Amino acid sequence: MVTRIFACALALLFLAVAGTPAQNRTFPVDDLKAGMVGVGRTVFEGDRLDEFQVHILGVLRNVIGPRRNLIIARLEGGPLAHTGVIAGMSGSPVYIDGRLVGAVSYSLGQFSKEPIAGITPIGEMIEAATFASPRPAAARAELQMPITPDSLRASLRQAFSWTRPFADSPSDVQVLGAPGMNAGLGTMLRPIATPMTFGGFEASVIDPLAAAFRDQGFMPMMTGSGAGFAENAAQSANGATRASVPLRPGDPVGVGLMSGDMSLGATGTVTEVEGNRVYAFGHPFYGLGPTQFPMTRAYVVTLLPSLNNSMKLASTGEVIGTVQQDRATTIAGTLGAGPAMIPLRINLTSDRGTKKTFDMAMVNDQLFTPLLAYVSIANTLASYERQNGAASYIVRGSASVKGHAAVAFEDLFTGDQPSTGAATYVVAPINLLLRNAFEEVELERLELNIDASEEARTATIERVWIDGTRVKAGSRVDLKILLRTYRGEEITRTIPVDVPPNAAGSVSVMVSDGTRLSQWESRELQVQPLQTRDLQQMIRLLNNARKNNRLYVRLLGRDQGAVVKGESLSALPPSVMGVLESDRNGGSFRALQNAVLGEWEVTTEHAINGTRTLTLRIDE
Repeated sequence: MVTRIFACALALLFLAVAGTPAQNRTFPVDDLKAGMVGVGRTVFEGDRLDEFQVHILGVLRNVIGPRRNLIIARLEGGPLAHTGVIAGMSGSPVYIDGRLVGAVSYSLGQFSKEPIAGITPIGEMIEAATFASPRPAAARAELQMPITPDSLRASLRQAFSWTRPFADSPSDVQVLGAPGMNAGLGTMLRPIATPMTFGGFEASVIDPLAAAFRDQGFMPMMTGSGAGFAENAAQSANGATRASVPLRPGDPVGVGLMSGDMSLGATGTVTEVEGNRVYAFGHPFYGLGPTQFPMTRAYVVTLLPSLNNSMKLASTGEVIGTVQQDRATTIAGTLGAGPAMIPLRINLTSDRGTKKTFDMAMVNDQLFTPLLAYVSIANTLASYERQNGAASYIVRGSASVKGHAAVAFEDLFTGDQPSTGAATYVVAPINLLLRNAFEEVELERLELNIDASEEARTATIERVWIDGTRVKAGSRVDLKILLRTYRGEEITRTIPVDVPPNAAGSVSVMVSDGTRLSQWESRELQVQPLQTRDLQQMIRLLNNARKNNRLYVRLLGRDQGAVVKGESLSALPPSVMGVLESDRNGGSFRALQNAVLGEWEVTTEHAINGTRTLTLRIDE
């Protein structure tokens, strides 16, 4: 009996001791008072945790939504007197009496004389980061095409709209704490800049992207690149790699976007580790909500003091988990396996005899996947081929889509700056697929083979003809096409053209490049590109898109036809036309008077330019 009583008492004591930290490990915002002094933790260099003092000034309440609070404090200690609030400190935990208050997350911006910071309460961080099953976001950012510095800024501005001030106007702010604290402080507070590292990129390629990120409150920096978290992500997926040293509050942490021969990632600080759950930053990184980004180790190389904006020079390391939530008050994820990445391989072969292979891994994201693919292609060509002067690139490859046919690439780009055209050619279909309205798309792999040449490969259609002026219905004629290259050389191609047995009167033969043919189809046949009814049809249309290195031949006649559900049908019998016209109220039918009686295409070694039409009379 005594033993049983002793056991029960011991159990109750254990529960009481175990329950106390769970109830009292955080410091409520309502209990904060001006003048309280806390301790913050962060890594200023290497992996050594350093402490700094935090002097509580007050609390700004009900900003950016009801019950959204920000604690205002003055930081002191370490290098902060010389650096001010440091980019990369986002997420640094603050404690009072050993209890977690929140994360250093906001600053007064540039040229502040004192390190005044905003602290996101830990309760709001934990509450925002629900770990339910990820769901597709209702509204997502997209990469605007064509890709220019202005379109990059617009795309990132849409994605990173959270970089606005903490409060829109002083009237929105309720001040608790020091009586002298001005409500206008809320309009000056912005999220601490997030360092973003670019590795393996050529400056001329990455400068527009870096500038666009800088405009949105990030701190871009160039670093080295290597296998990094790409190789470790594959190992983590199999459970083979786990960090040997536990992740601690105050440790640097990274969000990986791309790894391998080129890398891109952002770094901040861990606020809290609760079991296998990690909370960091104290403000959003991307603002998407549910995410699947690699969570990586990070290493602080050194501090870079600056009157403008001091920052931690840090690099990302091995994958230690997955960032699953990107919310207004935190990023959060779980330790363990990293998310699935999209492998990207670029094989570059030059006519100078060099051959290079580049392997990267990209996150699966509506904005970042096409953006990273674009800069990877452009960077590869800029780093190893000439940036000025005539050049030509033949692009071949495929993008594998889970559950669907692959998107195939095969085209030629030439001129003074063909790298832009080559990169856009690959990225535009990916961009369309990722933001299609039919279903979620999962890219499994992107592989490209690029043949580079330091000469222009263009040819103009100068003349088309046949031997004789009349043809018979049902016969085959040899259509001859004269091309003239940019050097003035003449090339003659012969294409057999079959005249339909029912042809009468006259027919026309149109020889064109892909661009002009698409314009003609849109005008004459009322064919609108990419008006699709499902993802399968979209992929089929993408694979049938016009190519620069093709001669397109169309045999045209005056005959009845129609466009039905986006598909062009020619030479339809009157009975079929009658059935289709009876259902034209559905909006899927458009009658045509020009019929395509035959079509051919021929691959060339040049980018074709021009169009010619030949009229043939049919012998009765």
